[in-house]
Amino acid sequence: MKVLERWLDDAYTPPDTRRVDTCDGLRAIAILIVAWYHIWQQSWLYPGLTIGDWHFSFDPLVRSGYMWVDVMILISGFCLYLPWARMRWDPKPYPNTADFYAKRLIRIHPSYLLCVLVMMIVALTTGAYYTPAHRNLDIATHLTYTHTFFYDSYYASNLGGALWTVVIEMQFYVIFPLLARAFLRMPVPTFAFMFIAALGYRGAVGASMDDVTMYFNQLPAFLDTFALGMLAAEAAVYLSRRRPNPVTRVLCSALTVALIPLIWDVVRRQASMSGTAMIRMGQMNNRLAISALTALFLVFSANAGLIVRRILSNPVTRFVSAVSFQFYMWHQTLAVWLLKYRVIPSELEHPNYDGDLAWQRLFTLACFGLGLGLAALLTYGFERPVAKRLTALWQKFRSRKVRA
Repeated sequence: MKVLERWLDDAYTPPDTRRVDTCDGLRAIAILIVAWYHIWQQSWLYPGLTIGDWHFSFDPLVRSGYMWVDVMILISGFCLYLPWARMRWDPKPYPNTADFYAKRLIRIHPSYLLCVLVMMIVALTTGAYYTPAHRNLDIATHLTYTHTFFYDSYYASNLGGALWTVVIEMQFYVIFPLLARAFLRMPVPTFAFMFIAALGYRGAVGASMDDVTMYFNQLPAFLDTFALGMLAAEAAVYLSRRRPNPVTRVLCSALTVALIPLIWDVVRRQASMSGTAMIRMGQMNNRLAISALTALFLVFSANAGLIVRRILSNPVTRFVSAVSFQFYMWHQTLAVWLLKYRVIPSELEHPNYDGDLAWQRLFTLACFGLGLGLAALLTYGFERPVAKRLTALWQKFRSRKVRA
């Protein structure tokens, strides 16, 4: 029993006083599944695992991989609100709103601009734009985080299909300080407002139109996902403040594991959708289920025993989590370029459609390997040095302003 207790208790630090380590694991899982989906769209490699006579197909997971963008947005709400949730137990002055905006811009904007700039140069030099108007709209809306409002700069963009999620995040940052204060003061009404607003929006969109292409991934459709992330932060901190004993951590570990088949059921249900319109409608309708289940997964895993936390938080997941922003922005475009320019050779003209299995496997590995390598290079060679420099400049500006 003492060995079990040590295995459960060793190195345990509650999430109200540290970074929630299991969040790294869930973020790594989410970003890798989303990337797998985008790479699968280029390789058409249908993945499975065969051991003897037993075979397990990962096809439902990959086919519905776009759903895990919702999980990434949930994690964003969780991490953004976590410092505020701790303030409920350790009251402090509200974070400065200008500092919040500066921190988010410093973290996101330089890397986003670099990505847009590189993709814009490639698009311009290869003649990808069919009209000057399309080019101007694509560039202008990407530079202002508004490209999700226009079909030609969203679905017909030449500047990276995955960047729409960054737009949703940036739009949410604008209203987050207000929502965070309201959530801290009036958690139930604020959660209810965000929850009802999202359900009402999705319900109105689903009832009024057959094609939800331009509406199912707009910010209002994610408000309940953000709200569930914020609520999960409150719950995780509340549980940790009670100093969970070994029995509680065993229970949290068991509940974490028990959620996996429930999440798989939602994934499998979404993967069964066919046709673009039905897939998008299904994603919108299943958003609440995947968000709620992964929110519970975050809460229970954050207070689970060491075994579960080590599975979710280890050098691999921490690395993937650390470079996830760069990996997310670049992986899809990188996969498209690798296919378009036939970087991975094959004797077949269309090895993805013709089922060149060796090519499909090598292509998939190359996309993940090169994508993670590029993400690491940009994270540690550009993103963090630039952020460090800009943070110092911002703090210097703030100190001068205070003295004045």
